Amino acid sequence: MHRLMIADSSDVVRKVGKRILSGLNFLVLEASSSLEALVRCEADLPNILIVDSTMDGALDLIANIRNLPQGKTVRIFYCVVEADLKKMMMGKRAGADDFLLKPFDRKILTTVFANLSIAA
Repeated sequence: MHRLMIADSSDVVRKVGKRILSGLNFLVLEASSSLEALVRCEADLPNILIVDSTMDGALDLIANIRNLPQGKTVRIFYCVVEADLKKMMMGKRAGADDFLLKPFDRKILTTVFANLSIAA
C-alpha cells in the first residue's frame, strides 16, 4: 500500500482528499503546515506528497523533501488554484514532479491517482 501525504492548511481539503484517496487504497497522512509535513516526512517518508501552493513555506517544503535521504524517490504534486505558469515553474524548480488544480474532486483524484495506486 502506497503512503500518501496531503500537506494543506485547509481541514476540509485534507478531509475530502483523505476520504477519496483512502478509497483508492492509499494510506493517507495529513499535515496542516509545511513544518508539520517536514517533521512527519523526516520520520517516515511517504511515496507521494501533495503540497498546497498557498501554504506558507510550500516551496521550501518541496526543496527540503528533495534534500532528505531517499527524498528524490517521493512523487510530489504541487497543488495550484489556477494554471499560473509562474507559480508552476517555481514549483518545478523547487522539485515538484507534477501539478494538481484546486479545487479537486473525486473524478480528478481518481483519474490522477488510480494508476499510482495500482502500481503499489
